[in-house]
Amino acid sequence: MGALAPYDEVLKGKYPAKTHAKRVAEYIVGKGGDKTGTIYLEGQKQKLLEDNDSEAPFRQRRYFFYLSGCVLPDSYLTYDIPTEKLTLYIPPIDPEDVIWSGLPMSVEEAKEKYDVDEVKTTGEVNDYLTSSTATAQSTIYAIPEQISDHITFLSYDEKEFSLLKPAIENCRVVKTPYELALISKANVISTAAHVAVMKAARSAKNETELEAVFLKECISRNAKHQAYHSIVAAGENGATLHYVRNDDPISKQNLLLLDAGCEVDCYASDITRTFPLSGEFNEESLAIYKIVLDMQLQCIAALKAGVLWDSVHELAHKIAIAGLLELGILKGDKDEILKARTSVAFFPHGLGHYLGMDTHDTGGNPNYKDTDPMFRYLRVRGTLPAGSVITVEPGIYFCRFIIDPFLKNEEQKNFIDEKVLEKYWSVGGVRIEDNILITDEGYENLTPTPKEIEDLKKIIKSG
Repeated sequence: MGALAPYDEVLKGKYPAKTHAKRVAEYIVGKGGDKTGTIYLEGQKQKLLEDNDSEAPFRQRRYFFYLSGCVLPDSYLTYDIPTEKLTLYIPPIDPEDVIWSGLPMSVEEAKEKYDVDEVKTTGEVNDYLTSSTATAQSTIYAIPEQISDHITFLSYDEKEFSLLKPAIENCRVVKTPYELALISKANVISTAAHVAVMKAARSAKNETELEAVFLKECISRNAKHQAYHSIVAAGENGATLHYVRNDDPISKQNLLLLDAGCEVDCYASDITRTFPLSGEFNEESLAIYKIVLDMQLQCIAALKAGVLWDSVHELAHKIAIAGLLELGILKGDKDEILKARTSVAFFPHGLGHYLGMDTHDTGGNPNYKDTDPMFRYLRVRGTLPAGSVITVEPGIYFCRFIIDPFLKNEEQKNFIDEKVLEKYWSVGGVRIEDNILITDEGYENLTPTPKEIEDLKKIIKSG
């Protein structure tokens, strides 16, 4: 057998549910909450497909998972803030279900698997909520839209439904070593899938073939779930930021933009690579790729705990402007172009977002009502704490729908050379995305996927 991956030793332990629960409780108390209160959360319900007796695909609620590590549907948990006791409630054995689905996880097995103090069955949750232990705690903390009709909080003097959700969202930003190990594992598996797509690119006749290659490589490594719907965009399809059709023929397009990442035990990877389908960049594609790679490398190098993410995003725009000026796509003074926000025509989205249990993870405090178009779609605002994981994904796109209004604007059109621009429409879009851990000293790149030009060419031609 080969050597263990760096994350394997960490993942031999249990998901740190009690650490997370304590962190959330401390956040609540720090916001003036009741230090003798109870936290209550529910897992997602198993549902049937509409007009069908088959089960719908299941995705565990992330708020519940953060405090339990439990993927079982129809489960519950309570956390006593003063005693720090975490209790998990799982479905009991139903003989009718056993006939079809086999034996479910037992209470004993759940106690061994999960980092909780006690495991009971779901029929006992109301018994606890009306018990003398519960009534001694005056406040229940829950998420209002995630409370089943049969659950009773009548024993509690106070029912606080506004604080728990933001508490979990904020606590999720800084990752524990176990969470980082899951993200790292997802990155390694997704990297193998990205490389497999690169090797299959030269012979592919349709985007769908390459999507299938990616999925196969993930599933064969026991990563059965994708963190999001893959973007497999050839040529001008790459100019659509969230292209999802993935079914166009591949013929003479130069580039493929592949934005895809698997999920491991509810934790996401999010990786984008753009590369030449034939193994060789054409002149225009290579020029744009070099600019985007420069944007990404410089922005990553600027990262460390306490850095203002808004400023790193602005740095990406400054580098894009310098590159597009050199190519002649933009013209005029670089400072005036930045002030006019003309670069938004080519780089319309934010530089990145937090990553964790969700691809676009919680705690970023975006401001989608910002009147400044350069910052409107930035998913993270403010400074980055050590222990957070953020994507760095600059891009340059040639989307007519986005650029045409700039060409019709009296101020903006003076900064764009339409004749030079005409040569670049076929590039579509270039985006390069890595997942970056923020540290006190700087950063750690969790994404080992090849992106240097010569490395890409070598891999593609080896297929």
